[in-house]
Amino acid sequence: METRSLPEAMIFDVDGTLFRTETLLLPAYHTTFDRLRSEGLFQGETPPEHYIISGLGMLLEEIWERVLPDYGRDVRRRADELLLKLQLDGLKQGEGELYEGVRETLQRLRERGVRLFTASNGLEPYVKGVIRHQGLEPLFEPEGLYSAGEFRTRSKVDLVRLLLEKYEIRDAWMVGDRSSDVEAGRKNGLYVVGCDYAGFRKPHELEGADARIASFGELLTLLDDVREQSPA
Repeated sequence: METRSLPEAMIFDVDGTLFRTETLLLPAYHTTFDRLRSEGLFQGETPPEHYIISGLGMLLEEIWERVLPDYGRDVRRRADELLLKLQLDGLKQGEGELYEGVRETLQRLRERGVRLFTASNGLEPYVKGVIRHQGLEPLFEPEGLYSAGEFRTRSKVDLVRLLLEKYEIRDAWMVGDRSSDVEAGRKNGLYVVGCDYAGFRKPHELEGADARIASFGELLTLLDDVREQSPA
């Protein structure tokens, strides 16, 4: 056995990996449906929170199909607009929390020469807003905050591929909490770290990850401890 070389980059999902999404999302979610009712676009009780929470990591179009299956595209689009605005307003007001150890761990990784990126299925203003308002922007590569909303990709596999090609990265880790992160890493030939602390995932969702961490700070330990088979 030999020590695995230091990866040149790490690519992070945002929701459920860096950012404790529910601290911002759920208040905005309930207010969104209050607004939809007041605008005459929605009737009845707000759909249960688990519909929106369980959809985290999916493309936004897919999420709203789950939350509002009986409503048309116009209502879904309006819900999307409202939710985004409310979350961005919340970020500006200091709402929302990072997971414990995120800021310190990212700083340590940067100090060790690891280039940092995001790859999220979220909208561009949201992804960049989270990183900016949490004070993390200086730690990431310039223009390295990739989102499906900005690049109009249909899968995280494609988004990560674009990032790797743009920055000519050969050796990177994909870090995330959903099956889409595992798939994006595996199909792009990356080492995959599954985040086992958010609680949004389905059973077996992280199968296929090369390693799992129970807290974000464990990334540093993993970086020191991970091994690979010596060439035969």
